[in-house]
Amino acid sequence: MYHVQKAEAIKLGPAPGLEGRAEGLRRAVLVGRDVGAVHTGLALAAIDPDGWVGTHVHSTEQSFYVLRGRPLLTLEGRTYRLARDDCGLIPVGTPHAYRGDPDGEETLLLEANSPAPRLPGASQPDTFWTGEPVPEGSADPPDIRDPRSRNFFRLQAGQMELDNLKVGAPVDAPTVSASMATALLAYSGIAVKMLVDQRLGAVLHTMFMVEYQPGGVAQPHDHPLEEAYYILEGEVEAMADDEHFVLRPGDVFWTGVGCVHAFWNKSGGTVRWLETQAPQPPANHSYRFNRDWEHLSDKLE
Repeated sequence: MYHVQKAEAIKLGPAPGLEGRAEGLRRAVLVGRDVGAVHTGLALAAIDPDGWVGTHVHSTEQSFYVLRGRPLLTLEGRTYRLARDDCGLIPVGTPHAYRGDPDGEETLLLEANSPAPRLPGASQPDTFWTGEPVPEGSADPPDIRDPRSRNFFRLQAGQMELDNLKVGAPVDAPTVSASMATALLAYSGIAVKMLVDQRLGAVLHTMFMVEYQPGGVAQPHDHPLEEAYYILEGEVEAMADDEHFVLRPGDVFWTGVGCVHAFWNKSGGTVRWLETQAPQPPANHSYRFNRDWEHLSDKLE
């Protein structure tokens, strides 16, 4: 099972049932239960500069990535001014609220929830409003090195480039401490940078950045989990259950458990996308490559 949604078909609109709880908020659900997802909810959210979203909590685990703007996020009573390429985790049941960009730019966020939010009209909601006022005043960016900012991460320019990682970072570099969890994984012309996972407190899903160099390829495979992809730049050929299509910026792709899929960067440029996995991968057997089992079949024959 899989789902593809092209950028031109994505329409942001007012979120129903939020009168008095949010203003200047528009959303578009990209992946959810309506397409067969169980563990994955993916959405775009836009907030006007003078817009706001009241304090609320989710019964789902949520991560976010700032695609545009510098919104204010209040999380557990502390307010932060986010910027493009900031991302983070909102744990289950954690109070939070948003205000739009004070500088007048529209905010655009990619949000991931796990498990997939219930459909509108369900007897039990996923979101609960506390009634607290949206905090006012100024705010500073998250101090990524401050242990109290444990739910945030900032993807900086050059962190996806191997050549920039051959030398050590300064001790006061504004990023989390280096570890295996924050390392850049590179293979087959593909680079992967983890953004949200256990180190930020996530337990139900992960979010990471993927970059394909020209000629990069992921051979046909499947997983015991769901994956979602939001294309940021470039053009990539994809396959799902023997169907082929081309993905471009703003397109969305989702694969269910057991969906055989693959990617080929046949363009002359770099391809980059945000990806989520839900639930989190098991310690082993999270990838099943067709070629390995075809090799076994040939040997047995």
